[in-house]
Amino acid sequence: MGDSGDLNANLHFRATGDPRLDKAIYQWITWDKNPHTRAQVEALLRDGCVDELRSRLCSRMSFGTAGLRAPMGAGFALINDLTIIQSTQGLYKYCAIAFPDLHGRGLVIGYDTRGQEASGCSSERLARLTAAVMLGRGVPVYLFSTYVPTPFVPFAVKKLGAAAGVMITASHNPKEDNGYKVYWENGAQIASPHDKEVLRCIEESVEPWAGSWDRGLADSSPLCVDPTQRICSCYMEELKSLCFHRELNAESKLKFVHSSFHGVGHSFVQQAFRAFGLSPPIPVPEQKDPDPEFPTVTCPNPEEGEPVLELSLRLAEREGATVVLATDPDADRLAAAELSNNRWKVFTGNELGALLGWWMLFTWKEAHSNPGDAARVCMLATTVSSKILQAFARAHGFHFEETLPGFKWIGRRVDELRKAGKEVLFAFEESIGFMCGSVVPDKDGVSAAVVLAEMATYLHSQNLTLTQQLANIFHIYGWHVSTTSYFVCRDPATVKRIFTRLRCLQGDDTYPRSCGGHCVAHVRDVTTGYDSSQPDKKCVLPVTKNSQMITFTFVNGVVATLRTSGTEPKIKYYTELCTLPGERSVHTLGTAHVQFPV
Repeated sequence: MGDSGDLNANLHFRATGDPRLDKAIYQWITWDKNPHTRAQVEALLRDGCVDELRSRLCSRMSFGTAGLRAPMGAGFALINDLTIIQSTQGLYKYCAIAFPDLHGRGLVIGYDTRGQEASGCSSERLARLTAAVMLGRGVPVYLFSTYVPTPFVPFAVKKLGAAAGVMITASHNPKEDNGYKVYWENGAQIASPHDKEVLRCIEESVEPWAGSWDRGLADSSPLCVDPTQRICSCYMEELKSLCFHRELNAESKLKFVHSSFHGVGHSFVQQAFRAFGLSPPIPVPEQKDPDPEFPTVTCPNPEEGEPVLELSLRLAEREGATVVLATDPDADRLAAAELSNNRWKVFTGNELGALLGWWMLFTWKEAHSNPGDAARVCMLATTVSSKILQAFARAHGFHFEETLPGFKWIGRRVDELRKAGKEVLFAFEESIGFMCGSVVPDKDGVSAAVVLAEMATYLHSQNLTLTQQLANIFHIYGWHVSTTSYFVCRDPATVKRIFTRLRCLQGDDTYPRSCGGHCVAHVRDVTTGYDSSQPDKKCVLPVTKNSQMITFTFVNGVVATLRTSGTEPKIKYYTELCTLPGERSVHTLGTAHVQFPV
């Protein structure tokens, strides 16, 4: 790759004196053909920003939640043209091994509307470079001709029989970020061991191949097909399988407001409502159209609740709408709020999981009179989500399972259960991710939005609100009171110290025995594989050594989990207290204190 002298001769810059960094700089300047990111590295070198150069160039992104996610900018540790090309070369190399028929099945590629002028990166540009790598190796590509919701990629992978799929998106992350999300042939997000193998292949394929920079291949190659119209049509048609009250929908006067958070969701949610016979929701005009700057929100994440839903709530009040729906920028997650007792009730992900899970079970039971049919029905939730589906399962005799956090684990298990002849009715994670039915083997904000709207319409016809029905669910199945939040921590060393202290509070392998005066009954540590509740002290859930997660189960029934996020610099915590059906409980819904008798 040349020595420091070669570097000076080629770049007319003084080398840093660090051989590893000098090599990385030389590689970047030699390989990068994007003038914006190349100029960023040249400027940093010229200004002597050695630490910044080392941070950007001497490390590589790891596969996190089903792929890569990082800020856009120059460097092997960031999202840019070159790292997307390298990632796709590695993906091709692994897919060629995993799928002997890769050149017959092809790859699906979608993208959202993110972009950054400073780095010359946009999701569409990165998608076209992804296509160029595959097309250059003779692999057919299904490249959407416009932005689409993330769920359209796994849907298309299954519908088209593709080997894999890639979605260029950073979902709800800050505007500086972008990502590279990979789906496998089963429509599930990529997980171990595939993610590790792809990363290994990336490291073996870092120099761009001839043709990898040719974005024009997406226009000129006969191997590149636009699936947009077909997939959108098929999706909306299959979505109708989740519609159970079309006539009621058409007659309803209930009004909805929808925000797409400056992302891709507007037109697709409008179409979904029409597919259900519902009047389309009123869009929030300031947030309806895509805008990578996300100008009206401090954070493009509807999970943050009322502060980021302000425009939606005020519009609903003006229009006389009682339900607000919000999809995140890539439309794979859903937030919702309802006007209750003259105040807005913003539902948590766990509360929406309870409502949607109940609705999917209710509509299934309406169509299946034989109690024995429940044996083949399944619902799933991540282990940090509410246990409400477990309560449903106990009462109705269907199968319930927990997975590790993240829909990559849910998607994999859904595929296994379906192959075993099971019907998966519903799955969710507390971070407002929901999978209704079998339309998409991943979380889907578009389908969740219209299913929730139909549920609200039905309840309205029964003189019930969503809030009231949530109270009914808790009364019947037991109260499930949860609190979920997070701390931002950008220092990995601090994160490590926190979790090391939890594992070694009074010496090696001594976890806390109590907290707040309440005794700990069991500890499960999926990072180390320890579970004190099991006879052999080993976790039933898969061990995840590269992320932190410890769960404490207290004698009083509270379950508390502390874990690191796979996509953001956050330490998240989750707590839930579950009561038995009919137990006396006080819970606050909006401003109303509800107390049920024993």
